[in-house]
Amino acid sequence: MMWQTEPSKGETSEVTLLVSSCTTQMSGSPILNNNVNPWKLCTVTQVEEVKLIVRIFPIWLSTIVYGLMITQAATFFIQQASTMDRNVGSLFIFPSGSLLAFSSAGILICLPIYARVLIPCARWFTGYERGLTMLQRLGAGFFLSILCMVTAALVERRRLEIAEEYGLLDDPTATVPMSVFWLVPQYFIFGMSDVFALVGEQEFFYDQVPDSMRSLGMALFLCGNGLASYLGNAVISIVGVVTSRGNNTGWIANNLNRSHLDYFYWLLAVILAVNFVVYLFLCRCYIYKSVVH
Repeated sequence: MMWQTEPSKGETSEVTLLVSSCTTQMSGSPILNNNVNPWKLCTVTQVEEVKLIVRIFPIWLSTIVYGLMITQAATFFIQQASTMDRNVGSLFIFPSGSLLAFSSAGILICLPIYARVLIPCARWFTGYERGLTMLQRLGAGFFLSILCMVTAALVERRRLEIAEEYGLLDDPTATVPMSVFWLVPQYFIFGMSDVFALVGEQEFFYDQVPDSMRSLGMALFLCGNGLASYLGNAVISIVGVVTSRGNNTGWIANNLNRSHLDYFYWLLAVILAVNFVVYLFLCRCYIYKSVVH
């Protein structure tokens, strides 16, 4: 017997194991039994809400991996900048941390293009009112995160080559004669990825969680960002320990000119690419929440 005291919000067919939680083997109506254990018997609506959370959980995990790119913009990107030529003319030295402004520029430039060009074109091709689905928008951000790491690896490779050419490998305080503005493309792509991924995350979690748990959507978004920072620290620690074995300098050292941040960026690009492939599979299996008016 199904206990349904409120309308079901688009009953789904997947996760059938949970359906048994709203089925009773007792004879008679459970509603008439005042001693019903709520941990053993619940409403159909409650089961549907749990199934919605279970469905979005794998997508949420993939957003944590995406956060690996975000953690680099405020750490190693800035460390790279501090070793490069930051002179703008003869009177002004560009602050390393101010490079984050170029990610904001990427957002400001990409947003109107997204709204005025990409969405109308996508709407014409897909027939979908929003142009791109929430998962497609999120996936575009994931793809751009891979491109960001590839760009960062190529720029760092060039920086190391110039440092070696000028004999600066053992002088961590020296300024590598390479303009800091070589880092602008990776910051710009970083900003573009935020337009798709971070905004897409907030939209997805707010829309797909149960109506009675809308605040949980923002909580998942913020929690994912926090866990991404912990994951980034864990990856850095593991890479540092593994690559410094046998008295090697390692990929991540105090002297960036002797480090191999380019290898580290390539590793992140591979991790993000694997995450992107897994995400595409999850998208094919995902069923959007049905809205019942």
